Amino acid sequence: MRRVLIIGPCGSGKSTLARELAPKMGLPLIHMDQLGWQPGWVETEKPELIRRVEEAVAGERWLIEGNYGSTLTPRLARADTVLYLDFPITLCLWRLMRRIWTHRGTARPDMPEGCPERFDLEFFLYVLNWNLGPRPRTEAAIAPWLSKVVRLKNPAELAQWRKAHNLA
Repeated sequence: MRRVLIIGPCGSGKSTLARELAPKMGLPLIHMDQLGWQPGWVETEKPELIRRVEEAVAGERWLIEGNYGSTLTPRLARADTVLYLDFPITLCLWRLMRRIWTHRGTARPDMPEGCPERFDLEFFLYVLNWNLGPRPRTEAAIAPWLSKVVRLKNPAELAQWRKAHNLA
């Protein structure tokens, strides 16, 4: 595994997993949120985001975590392994609320400085409705690349996968 992509619902643990796996796999870590946000919760302009993603995926070795559907295709095309944390939304919502509480007022390690963690109702509703919109779009995006996709349905399956690959 030289180019690994981690995707899944918000709150599934993509960033945490990426921070744990990257050093064990000897891969440079790229957080999509660091490419997609500027200080003050300002979104990166689309052309700049696309440029940043193209630069990131041009490398021979990387671990990229994050969805960002508009940039998923070039990442899927270059990845040799896609870890899809297809976890239950109830678990993701619980983890999201825990993350908000734990990091409130400060920027998480996977975010740029100047983007303090906060409760955002619109974002919460986005996660709550994952199965209605984001999931079908994600499923359609990964369909041509299923031979690369490792779909993990819960934390126990993730733990088994990690153990089988000596990444526990």
